[in-house]
Amino acid sequence: MGQVLIVIEDFRDWKPYYPSEKVITAQQYLLDHDYFGATGTQVINLCRNYRYLSMGWYVSLLAESRRHRVLPGTRAMHDLSRRSIYSLDLEEFDVQVRKALAPNAKKCSPSWLPDGDTISLRVFFGNCEYPELSNMAKQLFEIFNVPLLQVELRKKGTWRIERVFPCDLRALGETEEDRFAETLERFNRKVWPASKRPRKHNRYDLAILHSADEKLPPSNARALRKFLRIARSLDISAELIEKKDYSHLAEYDALFIRETTAINHHTYRFAKKAESEGMVVIDDPRSILRCTNKIYMASLLGSHRVPHPRTLVLTRDSFRHATDPIADLGFPLILKIPDGAFSRGMTKAHNRDELEAAIQRFFKQSDLVLVQEFLFTEYDWRIGILNGRPLYACQYFMSRGHWQIVEHQHDGRVRVGDARTWPIIEAPRPVVQLAVKAANLIGDGLYGVDIKETAHGPVVMEVNDNPSIDAGVEDEFLGDHLYIAILEEFIRRLDSRHRPI
Repeated sequence: MGQVLIVIEDFRDWKPYYPSEKVITAQQYLLDHDYFGATGTQVINLCRNYRYLSMGWYVSLLAESRRHRVLPGTRAMHDLSRRSIYSLDLEEFDVQVRKALAPNAKKCSPSWLPDGDTISLRVFFGNCEYPELSNMAKQLFEIFNVPLLQVELRKKGTWRIERVFPCDLRALGETEEDRFAETLERFNRKVWPASKRPRKHNRYDLAILHSADEKLPPSNARALRKFLRIARSLDISAELIEKKDYSHLAEYDALFIRETTAINHHTYRFAKKAESEGMVVIDDPRSILRCTNKIYMASLLGSHRVPHPRTLVLTRDSFRHATDPIADLGFPLILKIPDGAFSRGMTKAHNRDELEAAIQRFFKQSDLVLVQEFLFTEYDWRIGILNGRPLYACQYFMSRGHWQIVEHQHDGRVRVGDARTWPIIEAPRPVVQLAVKAANLIGDGLYGVDIKETAHGPVVMEVNDNPSIDAGVEDEFLGDHLYIAILEEFIRRLDSRHRPI
């Protein structure tokens, strides 16, 4: 195992702790030739600040150029420099904070919860002193990889994260110094050696992001096992990863997202990080951004004259003046919030009263709501497109007695309609051609284009990133060849990046 270096700005900053040959100054690390070519080196950057062009920033920059593993990296420094950049990463943590600090939270400790409206806590290598917030602290470290973080919480009706920023080692009190020393030792002893996966002698390493808790995952367990098995036959070391593995993502060559994507979600962060690390990623951030927002999709299809349902985009104000346009669409109507998935965030209104009630509910979730003409068919075509080429064709039938393929029942259960898979050559040619045209507007990733056949021709309902690849459904005709085609696309893209110019 390579050496571990703790880099500080001045030896006086380390005075409260035991001396160690692992502790060096930033000047030593930056200028001493002994550290230039050292392999397997792991660097913990504890400089006084990480602002752009500071000593701390240069330590991480040069560590990355020397291919040393470093905490934090320059990307984390950049992301934490402005709240507008990192605020997207914090939104889901606000939910955790509210639950942990709610007045009726059983685990809430009155011994530390203040009477005021602010809390300041320090997170050392993903550990904080409050058990109620330990999960949040761990996940913040996994996202930013900053050894010492200061987290400011503010109560504005409910608790939320106000700021996150690096903490200076010199600011720690005596009790905090003891806690920091313990967490550093524990991190250095357990995490560094274990975090690096044993390197297999395979052509490439592929991470497959999934969630075991997802009710309707894009790939069922059998499909995931097939991806793993077939990857091995193609000399790819494929592993299933989860949200908690964010900090280790860069250890892989490619990322395949098999978890339902959303912008305000860790799947989007995974895609962004993979892309920034130069990895091959399906689906890429641009595809997720374009596909998950139905308002963008309606505008894109309309501007390129792709047949799609007639659609109105309404605000609270414009809804009051949209009587005639709504009447032109006719009832029943479909209402959608922009980022719904798997038939969530969607309802049908049979008359004006139902429309009024539904749209007011939706405005509580989104400032914009889509109203769309209702086109009923017994099934939707789903054409799978990979890199601009049709891959598979499925008919997804509506759930029995329902107008959607996926029916979310009041008791929390989900019913899904039947499916039938066809060879691409036997699917209606106009449907396949329209699907390819629509997918090419998004990018060159893996998409599922949903199309209805109407009396006036095929109509694109939406283009999905991260489409379903389920064993027993989408692979019914192609079998293992479906998985081979997807994995070979990863190989093709990886080979093109590694090919000498």
